[in-house]
Amino acid sequence: MLPVPATADVAPRPRLLLLDLLRFGAALAVVMYHYTARRHSQWQGSSAENFPLISGLSAYGFMGVQLFFLISGFVILMSVEGRSVGDFVAARVSRLFPAYWAAVILAAILIAFIAGDQLDKSVTFVQVLTNLTMLQEWAGVPHVDGVYWTLAVELLFYVLIGIFMSRNLTVEKVTWLAFLWPLAALIADRSNMQFLAMFLSPAYASLFAAGMMLYVIHSRGSNLLRWMLVIGNGILAAQQTIMYDMANAERLTGIDLKEPVAVAIMVVIFAAVALVTLSPLQFREVAWMTYLGALTYPLYLVHELWGWWVIGQLSPHLNKWVVLVAAIAFVLLMAAAIERWVERRSRRWLRTQVKRSFTRIERTPATTPAL
Repeated sequence: MLPVPATADVAPRPRLLLLDLLRFGAALAVVMYHYTARRHSQWQGSSAENFPLISGLSAYGFMGVQLFFLISGFVILMSVEGRSVGDFVAARVSRLFPAYWAAVILAAILIAFIAGDQLDKSVTFVQVLTNLTMLQEWAGVPHVDGVYWTLAVELLFYVLIGIFMSRNLTVEKVTWLAFLWPLAALIADRSNMQFLAMFLSPAYASLFAAGMMLYVIHSRGSNLLRWMLVIGNGILAAQQTIMYDMANAERLTGIDLKEPVAVAIMVVIFAAVALVTLSPLQFREVAWMTYLGALTYPLYLVHELWGWWVIGQLSPHLNKWVVLVAAIAFVLLMAAAIERWVERRSRRWLRTQVKRSFTRIERTPATTPAL
């Protein structure tokens, strides 16, 4: 059985520091995709024209998101072991929201007061408030920053895991989940069951499922069935990536992407996560990897709009490579500031308060007096 009653303190999870390095690499891949491949108006000319030597490769940087989701399946299952639903919710809320709230407010300031015309974007007060809930996609409200779409996918995964935790999440149930979830998602998608397809995330379910099975292999050992689920979900992930995300990337970049290259990148992604979690590499530790892991989430949140703004300000005056380095350095500094002044100061307090709220709920009697 994975979780245990949370009546006692749970020991901190050992970090697989090379996973932090992979997460940071995934974020940089997405950054390079947005800066050097995706069409935007901040360069003098198109991104592909400015970077003909690297745009053909950086156009595949959108697959950094696939790496994020695969790692998330592994890490989230690792984080729930030995914890209650309250522990899980407290950990996720304190991890996701402080940096996200800061990023939404900063993006709104950028659009409303600094560079709305330059970025051809506008925001309303209600839009910003709705974005702060992280529920804007289901409320039919546009994202303040387009990169927030991935958080909706992550949030649904957390809800699904929370539901299973409340019903006693065992290794057997995780195995069934890794098989049935992607299958149900595909059926819902092909049957035009829109609500169910939206909840089950057919484009990404197989990545989360494969990540979970890699954690089961990491913690419980391997067998044929577990590896069949990893490989089968990897094949589905490649197919869904080509069907959904690669076509979208071609539209946004104007670059002709090749299916064999996307499949090869998916193989590398799966192999990299397997190597750093299942081989002796899992024991390799370098302290700075932890810090890079801490920067990954705020970097992802702020890089697109703020980086484009820097590019638009500098590109008429400086060499394109200097501008690219300056944009990356600027968003890294923003990420470091959010990690230092927002996340570190708020995470422990928020986690404690949410956990305390769940403790009170668990102690509340099941029945209430009549009014």
